[in-house]
Amino acid sequence: MIKKAYIHEYGNKKLEPEHQDVIDVLEKRNIGYELFTDKKIFRNQLNIDRTTFVAGNHFVFSSIFKKYKINPPSDCYPQCLHQYLQRNIWTTTIHELSRNIDGELAPVFVKPKSDTKLFTGFRMESVSDFYLLSEFSKNTELYCSQLVDWKAEYRVFVNNSKIVGIQLYNGDDKYKLDMEVIRNAINDLENSKEKTRGYGIDFGILSNGSTALVEWNDGYALGSYGLDKEIYTDLLLERWLEIADAIFPPES
Repeated sequence: MIKKAYIHEYGNKKLEPEHQDVIDVLEKRNIGYELFTDKKIFRNQLNIDRTTFVAGNHFVFSSIFKKYKINPPSDCYPQCLHQYLQRNIWTTTIHELSRNIDGELAPVFVKPKSDTKLFTGFRMESVSDFYLLSEFSKNTELYCSQLVDWKAEYRVFVNNSKIVGIQLYNGDDKYKLDMEVIRNAINDLENSKEKTRGYGIDFGILSNGSTALVEWNDGYALGSYGLDKEIYTDLLLERWLEIADAIFPPES
C-alpha cells in the first residue's frame, strides 16, 4: 500500500504538467507527497521503501536503476514488435554514420539508442546536419530509421495488459488506427519477456493507410498527452510497484 510519494520538480516548484496531475490525484486519495530536485538524487537523499511512490523523469529513474542495480527496461523497439515497424531501423554510432558517408546522405531519422533523452530525434536530410551531433561522443549509439510519412500518431496506454486510453499526439484525427493491429501487437508484447505492467505504445497511420509501430515507451516516465489523470496515475503507480518489487523483493 502506498503511504507517501516523492514527486520530481525542477526547482521553485516547477513541475511537469503530468506530475501536477499526479499530485491532484494523490491529494484526492489522501496520500502525502514531497517534492524533490535532482540535488536529492545526487546526494542519495530519497528514502525509498515499498510504501513510497516515486514520480520522476528519465534521469530520476536511470539513477534509481543504477543505484539498485536493476537492469534497464526494454528497448523502445522490442524485438517481439519488429514486424509492426513497416520500415527499416538499424543501430550505428555517430562515428560509423559519419565514416560511411561519402559526400551524400540518404535522408534518415536519427535518435539516441541507449540514453533515450540525450537529444530529441530529428530528420537528418544532408551531411551538413551532422553539426547537430557534434557535441556528443563519437561512440554514442544511435538508431537510424528510414523516413516515412506519418499522417497521424497516437499513444495507446496499457495497464496490466489492458488498453486504458488512446490519445492523438500528432497529425489529423481523421486517420484512425487499425485496432486489430494494435491488439495483436499488445498480445505479442504481453506474451514476451519484454513487457512491463504499464506502458505507452505509440502507433501511427502511414500515407498508404496502414497502421505501424512508432515506438514503445515504458510507463515509469511517460507523457500523458491529456489522458485522464486518474487513469494516468494508476498506470504510473502500477509500473512503480513493479519496480519496487525488483528493489525490495516480496518476502516469500
